[in-house]
Amino acid sequence: MPLIQEGYTNNHKSEIRLWKKVKTGYTHFAENDIAIAKITPCFENKKSVVFRKLSNGYGAGTTELHIIRTLENTVLPEYVLWYIKRDDFISDGINAFSGAVGQKRIGREFIEQYLIPLPPVSEQEKILEAIHTAFMSIDSIECSDTKLNVLITIAKSKILDLAIRGKLVPQDPNDEPASVLLERIRAEKEELIKQGKIKRDKKESVIFKGEDNSYYRIVGKSSEECEDLPFDLPQGWQWTNLGQYSEKVTDQVASGSFASLRANVVSLKEPDYAIMIKTADFSNKFTKNLTYTDKHGYEFLENSNLFGGELILSNIGSIGKVFIVPDLKTKMTLAPNSVMVRLTNDEYRDYLYYFLQSPTGYEELKAISTGVAMLKFNKTDLKTICLPVPPLAEQKRIVETIETIFTQLDEITNSIA
Repeated sequence: MPLIQEGYTNNHKSEIRLWKKVKTGYTHFAENDIAIAKITPCFENKKSVVFRKLSNGYGAGTTELHIIRTLENTVLPEYVLWYIKRDDFISDGINAFSGAVGQKRIGREFIEQYLIPLPPVSEQEKILEAIHTAFMSIDSIECSDTKLNVLITIAKSKILDLAIRGKLVPQDPNDEPASVLLERIRAEKEELIKQGKIKRDKKESVIFKGEDNSYYRIVGKSSEECEDLPFDLPQGWQWTNLGQYSEKVTDQVASGSFASLRANVVSLKEPDYAIMIKTADFSNKFTKNLTYTDKHGYEFLENSNLFGGELILSNIGSIGKVFIVPDLKTKMTLAPNSVMVRLTNDEYRDYLYYFLQSPTGYEELKAISTGVAMLKFNKTDLKTICLPVPPLAEQKRIVETIETIFTQLDEITNSIA
């Protein structure tokens, strides 16, 4: 057991022994097998490894190991390894411990029956590549907390960049193309307009793909070829703009002039009819320094009321910060200095959430911003930013992969906090 390194590593040492000395009384394993410690505290300390470079391809070790052998060309050993190092796996294992205090163990049945998500091998490889990239960056410096946090931020940024270029997960030619998704969103918006729930945007900017496979932008009655698209897209993807993709993009000023807002909307520090959601509230987890308004103010701000699930962007100062509005089980409306984006279907939201945090998303926001010391942008310009849209099925795979990797990176951060 001492030869297996604990924590978020995949390292082991070995000693050469005669086979007759380890033929009995030991756990046997082979090249590419996964070992996981079954006894406390080694299990909690993440003593697990993929065996590599074994002498003659075989080895023997303590009986306090469970051995996992994966199906070749179906499950990559490292994919399983990084999954069983997750905190939720360890926590579930601890809850399944048996034995006396100080000698508690995880049983074989727990390992055999534990369910893990299994993507295609090509996607497993992408996940491992992203994890290894992050670990290589982390290992390249002395891991002070500050430097580690910077490296993890850089790793997350790179992952998002790969994701929105179609390079994080493989494409599936059987996926419904993005063009069909965009047509469905257009139809959903038309139905909402017909029902009087939203108004038609008379100044809408539209990006479309012509018969020559080039993209064009229509503003008003004029059209021009889009020559500023950031990169080429994979098959099945399509460029659009945020306004076309969204049901509604709005802010507090959409409800009236600054003068009418001052006359009709009060900001209160004590609990009242509705919470006025600020971007700072997300950092505070809605536990302190909340701002409220009364019933009249809430009704006056009808155009920017919130119901949970919307995206909120800070549009003054800290551009690039994006949040998903939780369902607080109370009336909510948008505070000043923010823009709200609502989708016709929450299924379309999470990919957009990650796109807006990607390097390309940030550059799009910066391109529509004005000011030097204090950058700011408005809702009208936000609608025009370019958005690479994958098929909906691929969006879901992208989001799942991002969140799997980000969970690993966050656990690393928390483990040294």
